[in-house]
Amino acid sequence: MIECGSLEYAQARWQARHGQRATELHWQQLETAREFDALLDAARTGPLRPWVAGITTQAASAQIEAVLRAHWRAVVAEVVAWMPAAWQPALAWCALLPELPVLQHLARGGQTEPWMHDDPQWRALCAATRSERPAILAEGPWRVLTPAWWAPDTLARAWQDEWERRLPQPLGDADDSLRQVVHTLRMHGAALGAAAPGPATLLWRALQARLSLLMRRAALEPAAAFIHLALSALELQRLRGELLGRALFPKAKVA
Repeated sequence: MIECGSLEYAQARWQARHGQRATELHWQQLETAREFDALLDAARTGPLRPWVAGITTQAASAQIEAVLRAHWRAVVAEVVAWMPAAWQPALAWCALLPELPVLQHLARGGQTEPWMHDDPQWRALCAATRSERPAILAEGPWRVLTPAWWAPDTLARAWQDEWERRLPQPLGDADDSLRQVVHTLRMHGAALGAAAPGPATLLWRALQARLSLLMRRAALEPAAAFIHLALSALELQRLRGELLGRALFPKAKVA
């Protein structure tokens, strides 16, 4: 019997999940749904169903975002439980990723939104003055990011530094699977930054194809767990765009 907490168990689980991902046909069905209700119905009847659990047809954008962030944290926790203990801290750190833009927004002095005061992740930070916030941040689970508070543009780098510190072994050379994942994601981020405004479907497809190839090459390697999370994040990001596009612009024509 394959035991939970082993690479063999983890591989069986993420391979099963990988086979259940939405195909381009599923995405086409979502993209042709003109109204939010129709989009939600289409998502509920396909492989994207777990992501939209808890989202109602009356949900506002902030509620949609909150549900999706909760689902992401659940996916990360699931993968953490699959893996050997040595890799769990670095994987668990990935749960913070959707929160980084919010933290950066606040660090830059951005205005707090009503939903932030209702969210247990952000309630205490938003209730404090800007000068008090670093001390509050230093008391929470993201304390290692406190030094980057006064230099918000360095938050992503600070997150990655902590992620690398949590790895049970340093990143290898250019042939190392995990380093290839990091490089692929960095190149995707650069391509997104340089792209013209508009849908990023082609970039998403290219990234998905590259990550799928890396997953096949990284069978029974810890890197595959991070690839699985990256593919899950990509799927979630794409779905988020579809959901918020209909929720915020209900009468807009979908291209």
